[in-house]
Amino acid sequence: MSVREFRVALVGCGRIARNHFEAIAGLDGMALSAVCDTVEERARTAGEQWGVPWFTSYDEMLKQSECDIVVVATPSGLHPAHGIKAAQAGKHVVCEKPMAISLSSADALVQACDDAGVQLFVVKQNRLNPAIQLVRRAIDRGRFGRIYMANATVRWARPQEYYDQAPWRGTWEFDGGAFMNQASHYVDLIQWLVGPVESIMARTATMARRIEAEDSGAAILKFRNGAIGVLEVTMLTFPRNLEGSITLIGETGTVKIGGTAVNKVEHWQFASYDDDDKLIDQASTTPPNVYGFGHAGYYRNVLAVLRGEAAPDTDGRSGRKSLELILGIYESAKTGHEVPLPLRSKM
Repeated sequence: MSVREFRVALVGCGRIARNHFEAIAGLDGMALSAVCDTVEERARTAGEQWGVPWFTSYDEMLKQSECDIVVVATPSGLHPAHGIKAAQAGKHVVCEKPMAISLSSADALVQACDDAGVQLFVVKQNRLNPAIQLVRRAIDRGRFGRIYMANATVRWARPQEYYDQAPWRGTWEFDGGAFMNQASHYVDLIQWLVGPVESIMARTATMARRIEAEDSGAAILKFRNGAIGVLEVTMLTFPRNLEGSITLIGETGTVKIGGTAVNKVEHWQFASYDDDDKLIDQASTTPPNVYGFGHAGYYRNVLAVLRGEAAPDTDGRSGRKSLELILGIYESAKTGHEVPLPLRSKM
């Protein structure tokens, strides 16, 4: 019996689209079937490069292309609307981060996929970095004992030219700032590894970029398990990306995963030995950019889920957790007050 191949259409042929195209092309069981972008040149270039029909109208792509899955890689503020349309057309949805920029629209997307009986996947590829997977296993095996401190640091560079390339970048309506866009994977990782956050204190600022949202900020997190966390984010690092890291300090273990995109084991020490300790050198990778290699692994999970062989690594409800944390950071920065989670109002 032949194994079914799933056809994938993608909307939004911007910076992140190549990671999706390459991951799909490298996976037996999936095939790109169509691409769409409102900018005709981008749509045509992607379609011709990957040998598939291209569209400038999303509605037309949904009507005319043969697909089982729609990848939503458009500006963040458009993710819910595009995902909901795909679900209503009976397509599974793979949504880039963040899944939305408000909880109400995130919930609407989850509900639409539930109502249509389709899967919703939210891309959190950094969870699949080999070094991060080692940390997760160490936590699950209790190697840290009680976790005391958790720190996620994103010291990257995004010049003004980056924001000027597209009018939606750095806007509240379609993008958000450094926490919502560039650092959203790190917000996701810290809560995925350490657990639910009880409350947040945060400060943000727009110091050097001509954008509506923040280019820098810091947040102090109080976790339900008693741990304290710090998130430090800036897009103003001179002259290039310096660090994307996460550090955990526990009763019987200390680990730092660094590099520019949580791709390198920089410190690994525990009170007792585990065979995973022999894997730390090979767990370090050298990705070509801050997006890393995780999309390929993410699509392997998507394929396994659709074949009934696995549970989703990150579904809509899981993706919502990190969005709520980001919105809590923004609420604290705006009000100057400590903000408890879950958020009382649907933002």
